[in-house]
Order: sequence, then structure tokens, then C-alpha cells
Amino acid sequence: MRVDAINHVSQMYKPANTKKAGKTGEIGKQDAYEISQSAKDYQVAKKAVAEAPEVREDEVARLKEALASGAYNVSSQEIAEKMVRNLFDFQI
Repeated sequence: MRVDAINHVSQMYKPANTKKAGKTGEIGKQDAYEISQSAKDYQVAKKAVAEAPEVREDEVARLKEALASGAYNVSSQEIAEKMVRNLFDFQI
């Protein structure tokens, strides 16, 4: 067995002299983003809904007062029309 041949083969597979890669010239450049107008509108609407009360206290108080005084009358015709309108999505 020739030892010098093994040394020659091992030298072939050694990494060559390598240099470290230098940094590019764009060191100060940063990524940028832009929010679309529809996304901004969505954020405004979402914030408004989150800040709005779940229950309209003024409407509840008005209806309670109307029920207590007997002034709250519901037309069966109006109820039927609204049910049909919601079901079929049109007005009679």
C-alpha cells in the first residue's frame, strides 16, 4: 500500500482556500410595507363596532315605557310582511 497515494487523495478532497463573502452595499436599506385604503377603512369600522354598545339603551328604555303605558301596538300585518320579506327578500 502506498501511503503517498492516500495522502495525495486526501489532499484532493481538502477544501480550497476560501474567502469570506463580503457584505453587500445595501446595509441601511430596510423592508417597507403599505396598508391599502380598504384595509384602513376596515380597521376604522372594526374599531367603531368594538366601541359601540351592544345594547341600545335609549331604544330599550323607549320600548319599556311604551309597553308599560300600553302604547306599544304591533300590527300583525307588519309582522307578516317583515317575515315574508326576510324569507323571500322582497316586499309585498
